[in-house]
Amino acid sequence: MSVIWQPKLDDEATTWRDLALRLTDEKFAPLADELDRDQRYPWESVEALVKSGLAGIFIPKTYGGSGAPLSATVAAVETVATGCASTAAILCACQLGAFPVLLGGTEAQKQKYLGEMARGTATSFALSERSTGSDAAAITTTATRDGNGWRITGEKYWIGNGGASRYYVVFAKTDPEAGGRGITAFMVDKEQDGATIDELSEKMGIRGTQTSNLKLDTWVPNEAMVGDEGRALRLALQTLNVGRIMVSAQSIGLAIAAYRTGASRAVDRHAFGQPIIENQGLGFRLADAATEISAARLMLYEAARAYDAGEDVANIGAMAKLYTSEVSHRAADAAIQIWGGFGYCKPNLAERLYRDQRILEIYEGTSEIQRLVLSRAVRKEADELLRGAAS
Repeated sequence: MSVIWQPKLDDEATTWRDLALRLTDEKFAPLADELDRDQRYPWESVEALVKSGLAGIFIPKTYGGSGAPLSATVAAVETVATGCASTAAILCACQLGAFPVLLGGTEAQKQKYLGEMARGTATSFALSERSTGSDAAAITTTATRDGNGWRITGEKYWIGNGGASRYYVVFAKTDPEAGGRGITAFMVDKEQDGATIDELSEKMGIRGTQTSNLKLDTWVPNEAMVGDEGRALRLALQTLNVGRIMVSAQSIGLAIAAYRTGASRAVDRHAFGQPIIENQGLGFRLADAATEISAARLMLYEAARAYDAGEDVANIGAMAKLYTSEVSHRAADAAIQIWGGFGYCKPNLAERLYRDQRILEIYEGTSEIQRLVLSRAVRKEADELLRGAAS
């Protein structure tokens, strides 16, 4: 019996988890060190994700995907993350690019882009810019009317799966004076004139992923617009609500991997005539890690269940992303400490996990942004209680 709490999965989620576990053991985990060392994008792993149906796991069957609920999707993502954080991040990036089309696209767009995603032609989410990460309403990329279409000008940055994807959901200001209410989304093909990727980020962790920029001075037809004009910030936030739950799954998978390598080392290594886990300073730290991972995992699966039930996940998603990412930080830190000097040196799983983990507290909304979202929710609730008491 596992010390860490195990979710009670239904048959569908169990099937996806077991498939993810087999692929992770056979294909993803054995490549993880090489991908990290060489910062190489694993096309062979992507092929396995596509052939297995994992690449399109959340895309509805109507459009060629697997049609799995979010609860099954997170079970697969966390499983992959236990063996290769980069492959898990690639899998999540595929889903993130699909959501704006799924939530706001026309039927023709869904047939084309979601169908191509399910067959392995990925779409990336292009919102952030060099000077606007957390403050999405401050983007400077613009789209101006030009004949029967739009001229998009600007540069996007920190694009997950950037360069490896064919299509990009680009967020641009169509009314610069309207702030967040003047942002519109467009589908852009990287092979069209005026769309250029000329920078791949050299990253600290998840080095098997590609993160790129996208320079734009390009024209798209009216049919490329995703959702309504001026309403794309809401679309982006809805997408990120789901993306945060996906990052929570990555966080749990990585935390479990860190816990396992730390616990194994603590039992295997002896000092002063006994396994070092008998030292309460280390044994208690692993006990705390098991407890925190279990609590964080409960929150992850509740967030996924709430989404599948059609509930508002803005707050629970922010909580899950905040807590799971910071729990994974503490688990990775504990693994390094238990491994000692070996954990600080390459090649060592604890060392790689420590670097892979750090992005989990940054992308899809930093920990500070999650706390901001939640503090605003707290204030709103308190205001409503005060008004109710006064009436």
